[in-house]
Amino acid sequence: MKPILALLTLALFAAPAAAQEAQSPASTSDLGAPVPTMGEVETIEQQDGGLTFTVTDESEWQDLGIAIPGFATDRDTPTPANSSGTAALGKELARVVFNDLKNNGLFKPVGPDSLPQPTFPQITAPNWPTWSSRGAEMLVHGYVRARGDNKLTVGCYLYDMALKSELVREGWVVEPGEWRRAAHKCSDLVYSRLSGEDPFFDSRIAYIAETGPKGNRVKRLAIMDSDGANHRFITTGRSTALTPRFSPDYSKLLYLSYVDGNPRIYVYDIGTGRQTLVTESGNPTIAPRWSPDGRYILYSMAVAGNTDIYRVPAGGGQSVRLTDAPGIDIGGSYSPDGSQIVFESDRSGGQQIYVMNADGSNQRRISFFGGRAATPEWSPRGDQIAFTRIAGDFNIAVMSPNGRNMRTLTDGWQDEAPTWSPNGRIIQFFRTERGSGKASLWQVDLTGRNLRRLPTPVDASDPAWGPILP
Repeated sequence: MKPILALLTLALFAAPAAAQEAQSPASTSDLGAPVPTMGEVETIEQQDGGLTFTVTDESEWQDLGIAIPGFATDRDTPTPANSSGTAALGKELARVVFNDLKNNGLFKPVGPDSLPQPTFPQITAPNWPTWSSRGAEMLVHGYVRARGDNKLTVGCYLYDMALKSELVREGWVVEPGEWRRAAHKCSDLVYSRLSGEDPFFDSRIAYIAETGPKGNRVKRLAIMDSDGANHRFITTGRSTALTPRFSPDYSKLLYLSYVDGNPRIYVYDIGTGRQTLVTESGNPTIAPRWSPDGRYILYSMAVAGNTDIYRVPAGGGQSVRLTDAPGIDIGGSYSPDGSQIVFESDRSGGQQIYVMNADGSNQRRISFFGGRAATPEWSPRGDQIAFTRIAGDFNIAVMSPNGRNMRTLTDGWQDEAPTWSPNGRIIQFFRTERGSGKASLWQVDLTGRNLRRLPTPVDASDPAWGPILP
């Protein structure tokens, strides 16, 4: 498999133009069935109290024991969410919360398959001796109830065992098909209350699904929940797709497609299943990125032998060239406030990381640590930039926006294309195996010690982690 870095350094010749809807049969033939839109998740109650602390020091923090028994139900009722009823669904909800907190690497949870099942009245009045004898420091209780309109009410409670008191509670009303979102919101509630960090479990990931032999890979656009569930293909694989990015409001996907034989950037509307060509020209464009407010799209294009970064309104309009130095300028990731852009350029002789103001002014190199550096992504917290460090092998690294405090987080053979979790604490990337060319998605936290592979039904590359779901 070719590294994505090589694919993004093509010499391109084109002139930008307004976005327009792709009408020709060839330009729409690679789209699969429209993806079902997300249902609303209504928050119904919230209460806070107790103690909190933070893990922003990025140290290992894996000793806090959390008991997560099955969610209770007031009566076992049939539901479209689970053919066995709400009692079985309660176990499934707790399993999702358990796996979220276990895979995060910060806690030592025990799940519902190893714990007694609480009754419905015990959800708000825990049987403290039951859980104290198991050494739990924190207790997560929950319930699920089927409503007359087929919707589900899911509640989540976090208790401090030492204080024998409730720390926080919240509840949500969801459609049956959105029950996993309620579980992820419970995970987010527990994680945020105990860590002091922003939530991230209730989010989605776009990526490129890969199948076929090494020399002839089929690459399809796909999306899934943050834990790999609810997997869906967007494109059919008739043409290669690359570098997807969710819009800030999750309504659209920006991606690169070879649907007409040339690399061109499209915006896919998740609700309608229609796509729009970002720039119409006879030549390719690459490396698309959204602005934080969703109003603009950055992309790279070559004119007269020089590859530069351009900005175009997301709804169409005149493109503005932001870079004009000799060489290849690729990508572009906005700072969270939209005031700056980080990008890669070989203007100094090799791939390095540069920062500029959002209007293209004040361009300056920030990577001076040996080797090459590519695919930079600004953290949602604004405090760090993740990138691919190329010093023999390809690995994921982070540095401060001023180029200092560089740390390498992985030690694979070919790890590249980092993307941040919504809270800026975890980085996802794809790893290519030596020899076979097989690619897979991985996650690493900012300590570099909690590394795990994310399950996907097929090989996977080019991940893009979206924001917290609305």
